[in-house]
Amino acid sequence: MTSKSKSMNGQFMGIGYAQWIKLAVYSLLLINFGNYMLLDINQVNHTYHEGWRWFDWTSAFATTLDELGWFVLLLLLELETYILSDAAFTRFWVRCMKVVRSLCYLVIGHAVVAYTEYLYDLLNSVEHVGASLCSFVDQGLSAARNLEYQVLDAGNCKSFSTETTFYIFSQGQVITDAAGMRVEFELAWADIIEVLFWLLILALIEVRLQLQDRGISRSRLLSFAENAKVFLYGTLWLIAGYWAFRGHWLFAWDEALWILGFMAIGMNLSQWREEIEAKKQPA
Repeated sequence: MTSKSKSMNGQFMGIGYAQWIKLAVYSLLLINFGNYMLLDINQVNHTYHEGWRWFDWTSAFATTLDELGWFVLLLLLELETYILSDAAFTRFWVRCMKVVRSLCYLVIGHAVVAYTEYLYDLLNSVEHVGASLCSFVDQGLSAARNLEYQVLDAGNCKSFSTETTFYIFSQGQVITDAAGMRVEFELAWADIIEVLFWLLILALIEVRLQLQDRGISRSRLLSFAENAKVFLYGTLWLIAGYWAFRGHWLFAWDEALWILGFMAIGMNLSQWREEIEAKKQPA
């Protein structure tokens, strides 16, 4: 691991301003993790039924687990690209970091599977045409639209929707109308695209890490990894805009924080690259 110096310019309480910003971003991400856990618990209250498998439980908390996996990965990258010195990278700690990173990949991979299964569940929803929502009151369903759930009863069935076409999904626990189903599909696709683009960004960061760890500061692959992130981050900003458009300000805020967090890792790598370049200059 090539050494990475810490700039002493612009400090407050002995810590650089850039590091305070990163600390604030990471702290806010940790708070958002708690918010997502509460949202998943609320959704479970409307989708749980007897006979759930272990995968059903983990899928219900896929967002919480996904956030946890990404948060640990972000901390590992911060340790690797900025905080830890060369002496800290003993064989034991390198192996430990690899094990933790592999577990994070497993958790994130589970999220991809869970999001895909949810999309498959939507595709196989049961359509009911020419029906009134109130006719489903006695079936123990929850009505959903744009990730907002309420137990369906005689008091809210008429106000929730006056349409005549409805869809039952989420293993027969949730019902929505045609407009609600369109939103469900949009949200499901947004989740899948988002996590796949984040995985691409992570792959590019790993490429930069491996190349710079070998003392390589200039190559076509390195340039590609640095330039491709513009497109990937741009797409994620668009997804953040979509969350805001749908009224999910927490999701949009969370997306922005993650982008800033990984851009901070990118700045660490750029600083490290400059140091590699400086060492190659003749004295």
